[in-house]
Amino acid sequence: MEMIGRLVGTLFLAREYAHRAHLRVTGPGSYAKHAALGEFYTAIIDNADSLTEAYQGRHDIIDIPYLDMIDEEDPVKALEQLLDDVEKIRYDAIDKKDSALQNIVDESVATFLSALYKLRKLK
Repeated sequence: MEMIGRLVGTLFLAREYAHRAHLRVTGPGSYAKHAALGEFYTAIIDNADSLTEAYQGRHDIIDIPYLDMIDEEDPVKALEQLLDDVEKIRYDAIDKKDSALQNIVDESVATFLSALYKLRKLK
């Protein structure tokens, strides 16, 4: 599997997971969690789209694989796992010197971090 496909596939998986978690939220503090996940899945798919289009503009069309869904009930833990995956493969997927594409990955990381802050701290 091409690493760029895996990177974009991970962003797609994060969107899918967050959207499903967003629709399952209940209980105390549920509105803040519901809103944070809603903001996240909207933003992360925009990041994935921007990254894919920019990469394909510089290189060639990529194959984006379907990745297995995360088996994690807690959205914080799931997003932490997905963020860890993104950060581990980003430099294998895109040359460190390609600042335009790495900047889009940075924006994606920031999207994860913002959501994690909201999920952990806002009630």
